[in-house]
Amino acid sequence: MDADGKLEIAAGFATALGPRKDNQDFGAVHLGSPSEQALRGMIALVADGVSGSRAGRVASELAGRSFIDAYVDQNPLKGVAAAGVAALSGYNRWLHAKGRSDPDMAGAATTFTALVMRAREATVLHVGDSRAWHFRDGLLTRLTEDHTLSQPGLSHVLYRALGIEPDLRLDTSTVALKPYDRLLLTTDGAHGVLSEAELTRLLSRRASPEADAQAIVDAAGLAETRDNATAIVIDVIRIGAVDQDAIGAEAAGLPIPAVPTAGDRIDGFLLERLISDGKYTRVFQARDGEGGERLVLKFPKPKLLSESGARGAFLRESFIGRRIDSPYVGKTLSLDPGRQSRLYIAQPLYVGHTLHARVAEDPFPIPEGVDLSIRLARAVAALHRLKIVHRDIKPDNVILESNGGLKLIDLGVARLPRIEEFAEAEAPGTPGYRAPEMFAGNSGDALTDQYALGVTLYRLFTAEYPSGQETDFSRIRFDRPTRPTVHRPDMPAWLEAAILRTLSVDPADRFADVEELIHVLESGSAAAVPPRRDLSLMEREPVRFWQAVSAGLFVLLLVSWMVR
Repeated sequence: MDADGKLEIAAGFATALGPRKDNQDFGAVHLGSPSEQALRGMIALVADGVSGSRAGRVASELAGRSFIDAYVDQNPLKGVAAAGVAALSGYNRWLHAKGRSDPDMAGAATTFTALVMRAREATVLHVGDSRAWHFRDGLLTRLTEDHTLSQPGLSHVLYRALGIEPDLRLDTSTVALKPYDRLLLTTDGAHGVLSEAELTRLLSRRASPEADAQAIVDAAGLAETRDNATAIVIDVIRIGAVDQDAIGAEAAGLPIPAVPTAGDRIDGFLLERLISDGKYTRVFQARDGEGGERLVLKFPKPKLLSESGARGAFLRESFIGRRIDSPYVGKTLSLDPGRQSRLYIAQPLYVGHTLHARVAEDPFPIPEGVDLSIRLARAVAALHRLKIVHRDIKPDNVILESNGGLKLIDLGVARLPRIEEFAEAEAPGTPGYRAPEMFAGNSGDALTDQYALGVTLYRLFTAEYPSGQETDFSRIRFDRPTRPTVHRPDMPAWLEAAILRTLSVDPADRFADVEELIHVLESGSAAAVPPRRDLSLMEREPVRFWQAVSAGLFVLLLVSWMVR
């Protein structure tokens, strides 16, 4: 299985009234956008409104819809289980209060069972007597316990469900996934009349998820169920990359002692040499054990960065680095559970030097610089497709690998969708690369990233700053930037226009997105360098060509003399 693969599923849904006049069951499968899938996973859920309540259907449907909306708004760094509990707690309090204050919602309650599938596992969130199941190699395993009374004749009475208690008590658990697994969600109208053996037989048919979900509901009808019956069948087609959010949650409680020095040993890693000593972090080249693999370890500086800021930055960088799928963006490595004794992150060792160091030697030739600009823009676009804003694009954060590759690194201040966790004193970004609107309070978006990318490209070709900022950036002016051709007279007009557009003071005047910039760079480069064609001998070697022609004419002249 590809370690960088994405979780892929197929789902089928079926429901039936049974002998009831209305259907108080609700079921949903929410796949979301690719960015949602990578950061938060995919959701399947069932909810069964309490039969004695006139508002059972309202309670169940609102539970499902409210959960989906609230869950995708949660901070993904919490982990699935914590985010799921937080997403449902508010709705539970509202439903409990409504059931006691609104006559139309009197006694309203609902069961709730959800599966949140991400990477290589499914997280179960459950309250009530709906059920979640896991089917592998012919064996069906129940993942939930019914919250019903155990006394004879009272097995249908719920003692826990959404709306019954003011404080939500939600069962959570996880199950590892493998390709060809099947997951099943059912309401009691289905599993109340179908034995586990019968459910196993129906899942073993291995028809489409839709067909098998319908077969389960139909079988419940034939078994004369007395309730609504709902089933959702999910097939796992392939699993995703290793998801170490449990380790991330563990890291949230790790201590932040004094920053180490070269030669120290940390958790079996030997810190061989210092790579960089920045304002907030210290980065080392390390070796894993004796003769082990070389990698990079990054440690926070607790005296300069608040504890919450340090944890947020490191968890954020680790989280994003495991999910980004681009050859131009640096990744983070997952360590074995329990190995870390302090807060740090591990990254691959990219052998090379920074763009900053390369530009200090000499600006790039135009063709090479354009190729590099396209690859760097693709790195930024890969983040933006996941709705992630880098917020600190600059030459220091671009590694030019010895093998010709490129990596955009340092995701510690990146902004996740709808998540903002920086104190004002720790505002992200480097002054010389921050867009004008960031000085007015904008905390960073795709257009401010584009501006920082524009400054980086300007420096890539000229080694200068577009507005002549001083080294300490104590005086920054955002008037019309100096045209790049002042420093590089050989720069094509189309390239100068593209760079200047990214540096527009008004964000509305920049490119609509970085993808548009990539198109301009690729199109301009292709137009400036016509497709290669084979040159004729006269074009390749004009002297030799005319020497050969002269020799041929001389031979013909001799032949003509001999014939005479």
